[in-house]
Formats: sequence, C-alpha cells, structure tokens
Amino acid sequence: MSTHHAIDYVELPAPDLSAATAFYGQAFGWTLTPYGDAYVGFSSTGGEEDGGLDSAGTPQAGGPLVQMYSDDLDATLSAVREAGGTVVQEPFEFPGGRRFHFRDPAGNELGVWSRA
Repeated sequence: MSTHHAIDYVELPAPDLSAATAFYGQAFGWTLTPYGDAYVGFSSTGGEEDGGLDSAGTPQAGGPLVQMYSDDLDATLSAVREAGGTVVQEPFEFPGGRRFHFRDPAGNELGVWSRA
C-alpha cells in the first residue's frame, strides 16, 4: 500500500546485477525478482517490492543516502562485511541511536541505523 508523500520505491544503480543480487540477498535477506537481464526488483520486507537494481545506472558519490533500520546494528555490520560490502564509516552515535555507512559491490553508499 502506498502512502501519500512517502518514499515508495528506490532504484539503485547496479552495473553487475549478479554481484548486487548476491550481496543484498546474503547481507539483508531481501527477496529479489529478476525482470530480464537488466533489472532486478527487490522487497526488503518480503511484501510488495520497494525498490530495484538497475544495470543501466552508474553509481556515484554524493547522491541521496538511503538508510535502513536494524534491530541489531552489530549483527547487520557483520552481515554486510561477510556479504562483501565495504564499511566506509564505522558505527557512530548520533541523536537517537547509532549508525554506519557502507558501499555495496557497485559502489553505492547506504547507511544502517539502530535506536540502541
């Protein structure tokens, strides 16, 4: 169900769809659905798709920072590393919790935060 003025769908550039699909499936357990050779949809919740991996995109620094929430930041940090992600900012405290930033195999920078 879509919510008025809420972010509804996020596309991440992923020139190597195979590497991106393996990374997000392993690190976060996302459900990934290929649509031909150039696009893979994903669901981070197991429900409706909330984003996609686009092989035509080009990752670049300084774009919007997508943040995901984690109930266990340290376990998620380990999962990102084990799946081949590169941590670019170790966990740090901010008002409201802790977070870290990482790059996926394509070079996209994302963040993960936790209240604890």
